[in-house]
Amino acid sequence: MAHQELEILQDWINQSRQIVFFGGAGVSTESGIPDFRSTDGLYNQQYAYPPETILSGEFFHENPEEFYRFYREKMLCLDAKPNAAHLKLAELERAGRFSAVITQNIDGLHQAAGSKNVLELHGSIHRNYCQTCGKFFTAEEIMASEGVPHCTCGGIIKPDVVLYGESLNEETIVHSVQALQKADLLIVGGTSLAVYPAAGLLRYFGGNRIVLINKSPTPMDDRADLLINGAIGEIFREIEVPQG
Repeated sequence: MAHQELEILQDWINQSRQIVFFGGAGVSTESGIPDFRSTDGLYNQQYAYPPETILSGEFFHENPEEFYRFYREKMLCLDAKPNAAHLKLAELERAGRFSAVITQNIDGLHQAAGSKNVLELHGSIHRNYCQTCGKFFTAEEIMASEGVPHCTCGGIIKPDVVLYGESLNEETIVHSVQALQKADLLIVGGTSLAVYPAAGLLRYFGGNRIVLINKSPTPMDDRADLLINGAIGEIFREIEVPQG
């Protein structure tokens, strides 16, 4: 990371009041949560079924036991703690600089760090509902259960996460578009920008400065006004929170 790039990022944050952060799996890898597409990601590990198949709505309904075996082992990372990126984003929000965090992650680490306006495009592991009666269950209850978790009414419990083949929550999309339209600075971090329709939301950004922070190239690199290659936690650790 060049010192000049960090100085530019700091200046732009100092000048902005309606910053939106759009993040993906790379934001949480420094907390020990595996991503999908990197060399060590879930897509490059060996399972009886490809992860993208297991994490589909169709597979959940047809083979819920195998779904939950993978889900508990790879998705319920309940011991993970917020890293420097999560903590600095929450601090910047408290300082009145950030208007929203739009995340593709389902781990709840932004909220754990203290961020309030978090728009979870793909849902959250911390919300689980009986498909029959709608009763709520925590992630801890799902982790402690065995096999396919069932409600006291007998219904199968499903995580409130958007599986492949399912639609994003319409209300979350609307709020994300509104935040992007009002933003004066967009910081995109830790995402390959390969997952749609989530990545397509960036076209609604109404400002004129886009910062892109990622370890590897993305389809949006040529649109970025500032491109920083590196680990997002390391970069945000260097950012100072503007006062006043």
